[in-house]
Amino acid sequence: MKLSARNQLTGRVSEIHKGPIMAQVKIELPDGTEITSVVTAETVLELALVPGDTVTAIIKATDVMIGK
Repeated sequence: MKLSARNQLTGRVSEIHKGPIMAQVKIELPDGTEITSVVTAETVLELALVPGDTVTAIIKATDVMIGK
């Protein structure tokens, strides 16, 4: 599969919190940083994601906003 997204981070699934529609997937990167992806619950099932899996987070966005 070819992707145009250049921001790809490979890590290990550390936690999955699945709701009826959406799921939060926490990914631990090699340096210990954790990122969280919000995907559909169906995606978690289709990819058969479980803690310990190695995954690649593909980040493609025109804007990233944070606040404090």
